[in-house]
Amino acid sequence: MLTLYVFGPAWGLPDPSPFVVKTMVHLKMADIAYREDQSGFPRAPKGKLPFIEDGDKLVADSTFIRAHIEKTYGADLDRNLTGAQRAQSWAIERMLEDHLYWAQVHLRWADDENFEKGPAHFFDAAPAEIRDEIRHKTRRDVLQALHGHGLGRHSDSEITDLATRSLRALSEHLGDKPYLMGEAPRGIDAAALGFLGSILTPYFASPIREAAESLTNLITYRDRMMARYFPNFAS
Repeated sequence: MLTLYVFGPAWGLPDPSPFVVKTMVHLKMADIAYREDQSGFPRAPKGKLPFIEDGDKLVADSTFIRAHIEKTYGADLDRNLTGAQRAQSWAIERMLEDHLYWAQVHLRWADDENFEKGPAHFFDAAPAEIRDEIRHKTRRDVLQALHGHGLGRHSDSEITDLATRSLRALSEHLGDKPYLMGEAPRGIDAAALGFLGSILTPYFASPIREAAESLTNLITYRDRMMARYFPNFAS
């Protein structure tokens, strides 16, 4: 059976990583049986989760995992979409993963209160004598990566403005459709659920969450997706 390496449930979510949630949903969409393993992070091929072990093959990164699923199992997670719709899906995914993701990093790692109640606990299992040092170094590295990306060079209000613009774009594209590309969920919906779930969880307070909560079709969309793929976490 295929093994998916995950962090495990946290903060009212199936996983704190939107990329892990994305892959979980892709596997469910493709009707592929899998088991979850929370012990894989130290040997992650690219230093991040998720990755999968499928027979003798390790595949890292949610996008390449999807490609593996589609090639190996004959699944088409964008079935019945036109070429233009597939292109739209890719563009939306890049907005979520290469832009909105970093706003989420900011709200979790840069805000002291959110950091202390959330990511700081990633290190609780570290030996007490080095726990604070590891926690401080990792937070510094994450914030340096955020600055290197470019989004971290902006003020808090500017980051909120940019994230809100992406959320509004997603809301406009969704409109009154049940799913982003129409009547049935497709591959892009997995990524959207991962990021909306992370932003909308009541565990973290932020103006970005407030902006998302003001877009009612995103709320009902998140609820619809959670009920379909993670009923144990549905509202």
